[in-house]
Amino acid sequence: MQDIKSTIEKAWEDRSLLKEASTREAINEVIEFLDKGKLRVAEPSEDGNWQVNDWVKKAVVMYFPIREMKTMEVGPFEFHDKMALKKDYAGQGVRVVPHAIARYGAYLEKGVIMMPSYVNIGAWVGSGSMVDTWATVGSCGQIGRNVHLSGGVGIGGVLEPLQATPTIIEDNCFIGSRCIVVEGVRVGKEAVLGANVVLTKSTRIIDVTGSEPVTYKGEVPPRSVVIPGSYTKEFPAGAYNVSCALIIGKRKESTDKKVSLNDALRDFNVAV
Repeated sequence: MQDIKSTIEKAWEDRSLLKEASTREAINEVIEFLDKGKLRVAEPSEDGNWQVNDWVKKAVVMYFPIREMKTMEVGPFEFHDKMALKKDYAGQGVRVVPHAIARYGAYLEKGVIMMPSYVNIGAWVGSGSMVDTWATVGSCGQIGRNVHLSGGVGIGGVLEPLQATPTIIEDNCFIGSRCIVVEGVRVGKEAVLGANVVLTKSTRIIDVTGSEPVTYKGEVPPRSVVIPGSYTKEFPAGAYNVSCALIIGKRKESTDKKVSLNDALRDFNVAV
């Protein structure tokens, strides 16, 4: 693996090396490892943080220029693309409802359910998770176990533009309908995002549960219950409302996760 990493790093600095068979072989091996779950773009560490394997992300980026466009036909449907689609869902224990699509190089653990949705290359989706109707998991997005991505959710990728950290949704989260989480934002374990929450690296995530507001950026603390909000900001042309996210409560650690989720949605009157 160290040899493969070295080859990837050299090619990243000198793209002319993409013409060499050894470089192309190394990139193809990385994508195969990603597809089979033997390698991840980012992975949780023992201290609760995440280790980003930057060189793996670079391999994903360089996989595109070494591929050639081709036409693929599936029944009456025709596609014209560089990337192959994932195969053998039955063998992997994954339920895929028409017209769900996952690209080769994305890993789906056993027990994942894909409604008509999309999972891009480099992504990792944990067991027991559902990617609901018209939800999308962008390139290299990391989705934990027992996560529900509700209808129309958009999880951002990291290829365009190239970013250092993928978007991360940790275990047992519930992401409500039409939520957007992009730019490498990390949503902590067991958090609940109500419908239409939009999170970018610059979005203010304001905990309003105490006597004074506490503001976060780029990260939702574990077990937080979050809804859309706004605050007033002064501009040269006047004062206008700017979107933010409000933490209005916490899921209880002591309660069964499914019960806790239902309680959170009912107690805080969160739309999903």
